[in-house]
Amino acid sequence: HEMRGMVERVGTFDLLKGKILANLFYEPSTRTSSSFTAAMERLGGSVIPINEVKYSSVSKGESLADTVRTLECYADVIVLRHPETGSAAIAAKAAKKPVINAGDGVGEHPTQALLDAFTIMEELGRLDNLTVTMLGDLKYGRTVHSLARLLSKFNGIKLNYVSPEILRMPKEVMEEVGVPQAEYTNLDKVLPETDILYVTRVQKERFEDPADYEKVKGAYVIDPEIMKAAKQEMAVMHPLPRVGEISTDFDDDPRAAYFRQMEYGLYVRMALLAMVLGKA
Repeated sequence: HEMRGMVERVGTFDLLKGKILANLFYEPSTRTSSSFTAAMERLGGSVIPINEVKYSSVSKGESLADTVRTLECYADVIVLRHPETGSAAIAAKAAKKPVINAGDGVGEHPTQALLDAFTIMEELGRLDNLTVTMLGDLKYGRTVHSLARLLSKFNGIKLNYVSPEILRMPKEVMEEVGVPQAEYTNLDKVLPETDILYVTRVQKERFEDPADYEKVKGAYVIDPEIMKAAKQEMAVMHPLPRVGEISTDFDDDPRAAYFRQMEYGLYVRMALLAMVLGKA
């Protein structure tokens, strides 16, 4: 909230002047990478962007640990996106400076979960006593893994998982979460009770067999007609990018929160950077 107010009042300020962030992205990213860059620059800091890792020393066989130890010679904080689950923990173990996990394979996306929680708070005014329905690719979608874990810290949370059979929420996540949970293959039964509908894209790049992707890619599409069954006081969220799972016809509905969600991500990442660099 403080960061949002400061951006709205003055745009940029010098809280992190002289600090440098290394954006180390082994996977393509538009939103996460650019929002961390914008967050650092609005706080007065600088960014080393490393988005095409295939052209760097990594392509010569350098280990992740060595890359991180090299970058922390130049930077004060490292933001890491990597295709392998557990990579952020390896990087953090090697580093002496803060490492922020911007997504490790199909594992976690913790800063997304933080901005999702902030979005829910802004849209509905609470994080307790909510029915949250997660829709789409729950097996490979790291955003829902992190969000389910985070929401389980609050009271009165119920989680519904709606997905094709082959994309169900992993059992280990469900066992860890420990709040009331239910699984479905379609939205009909749960949409009327839903406070937050969290839509994810079915990620083509996570499928080993393209035929499996073709079978499920269009299974769930949110449009104005479907949303007639939903509450008026609720929000539809999406970590983006979308590839057809929310119709653009729904974008003007007040319940469509996904672009506001992106904006909130800037403020959350600004707050996080200030906190890990000891300025908050």
